[in-house]
Amino acid sequence: MTENKNIFKGPVMVRGKGTGFFAIPDAPDDAEDIVIDTANLNFALDGDVVKVEVLPKIGGKRQEGKVLEVLEVTHTEFVGTVKPAGAGKPQRYFQPDNHRIHVRPVLPDATELDDGMKVVIEIDSWKSPHVDPIGKITEVLGKAGDHETEMQAIIRSGGFSENFPEEISKAAQELYDNKDKIFSEAIADPKRRDMRGTLTMTIDPADAKDFDDALSFKTLENGNYEIGIHIADVSHYVKEGQPIDTEAHERGTSIYLVDRVIPMLPEVLSNDLCSLRPNEDRLAFSAVFEVNSDAGVVGQWYGQTVIHSDRRFSYEEAQEALDTKTGDYVEELSTMMDLGRLLRKRRYKNGAIAFEQPEVKFVLDENGKPIDAVTKIRTETMMMIEDYMLLANMKVSEHINTLCEDSGKEPNFIYRIHDVPDPERIEELAIFIHALGYEFNIKDGVNAKDINKLLKDIEGKPEENLLKVATIRSMAKAVYSTKNIGHFGLAFKHYTHFTSPIRRYPDLMAHRMLRKHLDGSTIGPKEIVKHERTAVHASEREMYAVRAERESVKYKQVEYMLDKIGEEFDGIITGVTDWGIYVEEKNSKAEGMIRLGSIKGDYFTHEASKYRVKGDKTGTTYALGQEIRIKLVRADLAEKQIDYELIK
Repeated sequence: MTENKNIFKGPVMVRGKGTGFFAIPDAPDDAEDIVIDTANLNFALDGDVVKVEVLPKIGGKRQEGKVLEVLEVTHTEFVGTVKPAGAGKPQRYFQPDNHRIHVRPVLPDATELDDGMKVVIEIDSWKSPHVDPIGKITEVLGKAGDHETEMQAIIRSGGFSENFPEEISKAAQELYDNKDKIFSEAIADPKRRDMRGTLTMTIDPADAKDFDDALSFKTLENGNYEIGIHIADVSHYVKEGQPIDTEAHERGTSIYLVDRVIPMLPEVLSNDLCSLRPNEDRLAFSAVFEVNSDAGVVGQWYGQTVIHSDRRFSYEEAQEALDTKTGDYVEELSTMMDLGRLLRKRRYKNGAIAFEQPEVKFVLDENGKPIDAVTKIRTETMMMIEDYMLLANMKVSEHINTLCEDSGKEPNFIYRIHDVPDPERIEELAIFIHALGYEFNIKDGVNAKDINKLLKDIEGKPEENLLKVATIRSMAKAVYSTKNIGHFGLAFKHYTHFTSPIRRYPDLMAHRMLRKHLDGSTIGPKEIVKHERTAVHASEREMYAVRAERESVKYKQVEYMLDKIGEEFDGIITGVTDWGIYVEEKNSKAEGMIRLGSIKGDYFTHEASKYRVKGDKTGTTYALGQEIRIKLVRADLAEKQIDYELIK
């Protein structure tokens, strides 16, 4: 959007010590961002929407610009640490946790606080962009480095809150207090199907408290099977536009940190009223499929139900029953597993990409300190549940399309979309993969078959995870949208998120929109505009949630290493630069750096095109994906940084 040929509006990115970058809207893909010097940022901070003037180009220098006005402020509060007055700082000042915030507000009201306290501030006044703003402390979180303080800092930095406003908690409690009346009215609805007589079970992590989904199983007289995928009927309790819904919309998602869950819904709903708990009648929204022995769907029904879960399995319990062929419902589990394997095989044959990655989980003591790091084991029962959830998500989306085609309506819905990869990024990936000695054919464009062949080739190799991460980063991000373009990574033409309304707002939207389509109601243009705004918001909240989850893991990785200075580990090289080698420790996945200057006996040069560093005298090379032995020399919790030393 432009006012004249030199003035543009859009978000600004601020990096390093305060250099801004601005992408001109609708510019060619290969156009460089405009650089904005710190002195020309005006009052803009990272992420703010601004009005930018493009300055006259000087010689061969990169195009520069300056911020004329801040139109929309992204950050209203900031989390960081109180620092002592130093050179040029007459008062204590504020060091933001977010390294992209380039200003250091002074804190006149920090006189009562010790240095090193973690606080939340607002900018109280900012008279000139050339001087630091004045910060006002709104909350003291605690001493930096304390477990609870750091977890709260991560939560608040993402714009999340662990506690619900009193109004929301009260509204949730009222729903719970009226649960019997709400339930009896629900099951009196002739559209709601009673499935309490069908064998039903949940299979979840051992420590799960909220049960979004359950599976039911029945062998039919014709030899086919009825598989019911039952999802918590949150939409029956949480009505659109009411306070609980508004709060859930704002949160967008639940967040899973290393030691806690920040739920999207109050716990009385997420862990009790809406949760598909065992041995209790529960309301669900269901996708019920008739499948044949080849896992082909030959019949389907969608609608609200009442179910009764007969058994709550953990993944491990269900896996043990299958492995030992003993225990509750082992025959039914075995059949569901066989059908799930066929669904999985067909999915990969059709082009779905197998992107499973190892995850690290920390064992914490009573004070939140990590005492062990373990890699999460991915059981086949996890994959089976995923198979059925993917089936439901795909089929619900397909069904909406069919309903709308049959009635001549627009297929208005909320989709989970994943665009095809950008050719330039795939080209960069191919260069990277070839440098590590693998084939990756992109001559006729990238397709899932080539990606899956690569993933098969690297299976079990030291560099497997590194290459998976690089491949994922070359892809577009999956987002929510009312415009369907399909899902590249899953190779689905139609896909939605239907299966987790307790913890994802778009799933709650999908339930409401599906109900309208089933009833023959029209979803008009105004509603779709509103839903598209919600889809964008939900995608943003998901991004912040993922960032918070990663930050909590990163913090625990550094904390885990604190008392291990001097110890040796096995590592794998994950990055090479002009100044150092980045290495990931095998067990905890804790990444740190070996400074090139610390490697004795040679001077190492970075060979960027070969993704390695090479010794000038000895010719010794250290390359991406290489396994090396390392020693921990520093773990800095405040900076979340780790330094290793090379063991020859």
